[in-house]
Amino acid sequence: MDGFLPGKQILIDDAGWGDLILGVVIGALKLPGHRYMERRIPVSSFQPPNFKDKQYLDDALKIAEEIIEVMQPDSETRFKVCSGYVLSSIRGHLRDQEFNVEEVEITGELQELVERSYVKWCKEVGVPQDRLEDTRRFWTLLEWVAEKPKIREKLVKTGWKSWERKWRQKAFKRRFQKD
Repeated sequence: MDGFLPGKQILIDDAGWGDLILGVVIGALKLPGHRYMERRIPVSSFQPPNFKDKQYLDDALKIAEEIIEVMQPDSETRFKVCSGYVLSSIRGHLRDQEFNVEEVEITGELQELVERSYVKWCKEVGVPQDRLEDTRRFWTLLEWVAEKPKIREKLVKTGWKSWERKWRQKAFKRRFQKD
């Protein structure tokens, strides 16, 4: 995505989908002017009962509406949307609105902006910067939650079946082992 991109385009990407804590950041970048916007899907959409009901897809749909309102695409605008599942409702909605939509892998500027936004959100809730250096953060974030599981569990995507079956027990067990 860093090369020459002819015409008007809006790129859409997400960050946080595979991370243990918080929700997801969705970012949109309008080219050629580099106009950027982002929105957050809250962690509550990834917790019971909302996760089972796929609330995050409804939230993403609302974000799609905001992108259209803010970015003001016209019939010439091409949307390039990351292939991630959380963005599937955005792709469908844009197609329903008869926009030109291409499913792509996002790299470069937008990917970096959205990733930085997710890391900033993590810092806002108290995750130390040094724990966020690597993009593969699952174990680091599990250890961070395990330091104070009774307090930090509210930040976890607890709707994941693996949280109840495996990771919750490990987080609480690790904490108690350190006492």
